[in-house]
Amino acid sequence: MRHETELLAPAGSFESLRAAVNAGADAVYMGGSRFGARAYAENADEKGMCEAIRFAHLHGCDLYLTVNTLLKDSEMEELGSYLKPYYESGLDAVIVQDMGVFSYIRENFPDLDIHASTQMTVLGAEGAALLKKQGATRVVTARELSLGEIRRIHEMVDIEIESFVHGALCYCYSGQCLFSSMLGGRSGNRGRCAQPCRLPYQLKDRGRVLNSPKESYLLSPRDMCTIELLPEILEAGVCSLKIEGRMKRPEYTAGVVRVYRKYLDQILERGSDGYRVDPADYQELRALYNRGGFSRGYYQVHNGRELMSLTRPSHFEEKGKKAIQEKQAYEKLLESLKKEYLEQDKKEEIRGSFHISTREPSSLSVSFRGLECSVEGEPGQVPQSRAMTEADFRKQLNKTGDTPFRFGKLEIQMDGEVFCPVGQLNRMRREALQKLTEACLEQSERTERELCPRKKEESESGSMKLVVQLEQQKLLPEVLDYPEVQAVYLTSERLEFEQLSEDVKSCHEKGKQCMLVLPAIFRTPAAKLFREKLSLIQRAGLDGVVLKNLEELEFLKGSGWEIPLIADHNLYAWNQEAIRFWREQGVEHDTLPLELNDRELKERGCGASELIAYGYLPLMITAGCLHKTVEGCDRKEGKRMLTDRYKKEFPAVNYCRYCYNVIYNSEPLSLLNSGNEIKRLAPAVLRLCFTWEDRKETRRVLERYIRVFCKGEKPDKTEESYTKGHLKRGVQ
Repeated sequence: MRHETELLAPAGSFESLRAAVNAGADAVYMGGSRFGARAYAENADEKGMCEAIRFAHLHGCDLYLTVNTLLKDSEMEELGSYLKPYYESGLDAVIVQDMGVFSYIRENFPDLDIHASTQMTVLGAEGAALLKKQGATRVVTARELSLGEIRRIHEMVDIEIESFVHGALCYCYSGQCLFSSMLGGRSGNRGRCAQPCRLPYQLKDRGRVLNSPKESYLLSPRDMCTIELLPEILEAGVCSLKIEGRMKRPEYTAGVVRVYRKYLDQILERGSDGYRVDPADYQELRALYNRGGFSRGYYQVHNGRELMSLTRPSHFEEKGKKAIQEKQAYEKLLESLKKEYLEQDKKEEIRGSFHISTREPSSLSVSFRGLECSVEGEPGQVPQSRAMTEADFRKQLNKTGDTPFRFGKLEIQMDGEVFCPVGQLNRMRREALQKLTEACLEQSERTERELCPRKKEESESGSMKLVVQLEQQKLLPEVLDYPEVQAVYLTSERLEFEQLSEDVKSCHEKGKQCMLVLPAIFRTPAAKLFREKLSLIQRAGLDGVVLKNLEELEFLKGSGWEIPLIADHNLYAWNQEAIRFWREQGVEHDTLPLELNDRELKERGCGASELIAYGYLPLMITAGCLHKTVEGCDRKEGKRMLTDRYKKEFPAVNYCRYCYNVIYNSEPLSLLNSGNEIKRLAPAVLRLCFTWEDRKETRRVLERYIRVFCKGEKPDKTEESYTKGHLKRGVQ
């Protein structure tokens, strides 16, 4: 990181990179041809990315490469050769989501900075501390964090903090969204999100529509604009101010960077006393892009209507005089930005010293950022007619052309009357600036590095255990009578902790293990509750804990509680490097990814993993609360139906204990008819997840799975609607 406080801009193309640099960005983040979270941007190929790194570095700008998707096991074979030329060109950092990718980079490119992507869902100091121990130099915080939560990370962990300050917000916690993937196969975890959050929906309660037809964009947040909050954000410990927008036009990038650069410089030079944003600058940001106005994001609120663009999902009104006027003003602004920042690149100021004499070789020295380069030429000539003046030499040497430099100060020393051919001056200038360019780039370039061979391991296969996960504690007696069930997982969203000890005892009396499933999101409410209940939970005699995020892993390590750990599907393990990472963290079983098909799962290895074979899968985990947005917060949990354009109904549950919503798939996952595929995969554990099913339905589903997977019977024909998830199709 070249700058103590950094303005970080998006670059979805080389033109956007130019726009960002010319407008004053300190760093840019950019995707290459593979593995980035914006697969549909104009991402650079190898030659283009190496050129982008050179361009950025010549202008004193860092470049971070996005490798912020999940990689299949077969793709890990290509990761090293993909990164190698960028590493050698001086790439400053890689933004990473996948812990397998993280481990691979740490092993093969140990001096390359790793930034933990917002897709890792870093929610607090515990997660940041774990990542720092693994070698991360920076965390990109989840967009949902408050300034207080970010400040706590800053105070407790010595790590760089990058946070979004402007641009689009996802409705779901980043890295936890399967909505686009499960509905159409375009996975957000692969950079191909189809943005179902920008579509209209109805919210229903027992068939009654709750939202107005005019407010149908229930999952569409407004864009965030925090220009008025910059002092508070910096005070909280954020060192990198991140602008979203790799899919936006270069002019957008230039315009947003220009405004934020102005106010960041103001704070850095004069402090935050009397800080005030000119309404004209705020209006310019609105004109560039907004969805029904701006919000300040989650920095000062946990959720609420003020964050949402309920009436429209896009920048302009669809029709009317106002829409026409806005579009005209928008085009005029873009043209102005294009002219200022894209028609020519900014020049870096250098110092120069030219000396010419008829008695010794002429010389030109140029210096820039502590570097100095010199070239020599022929001695000056005795003038045949008119001697050259200082102005003549200055005029010719100042013609720096399409180089990234211009002379801020140029000293000319002439010993008496002298003449020099223009061609010689041009050659000396070209050679000096070329040497300076090469010296600048050599500062960050690295020597060629040999890649370590991948470690491929065969996963062990044994007998498959059947386990049941219950959200409703009252259903425990219904499953204890089945000897085929070897373990019960109790989720914590509605768990009566005082009853936990009795539940564990009941399981043990029936010869079954009992595990506790921790919350999907482990922020302040969850952490506070578990600190209060930890002694009670430890005394309950649990056989293991199921983890869903990095915070929980580090929390349990810090508590000193030694207990078997299982990584749920939220802690992604798409490749063998990721599996190995979780094992190194003390995890006994991971859970098979929900987005890989059977062929990819087989290639990855399943012998020490759990397979979810039944259940309503979570499509979104959100800080936003549909109940609060539409009806107001009464702190009462409930299940409502989110209905799309095709009348599909997605159950939406507000879990008030931890203050998050989960939107579930409209149909349950059922692999009852996939016995042959599951047999070939041979997972260690088959898990059935029950949420709101009643006693009768729970028994019916459980008995069907027992007959097929424990007794070897053929499955009954079923007319119920269900999905096989990605077992056959997978994602791109």
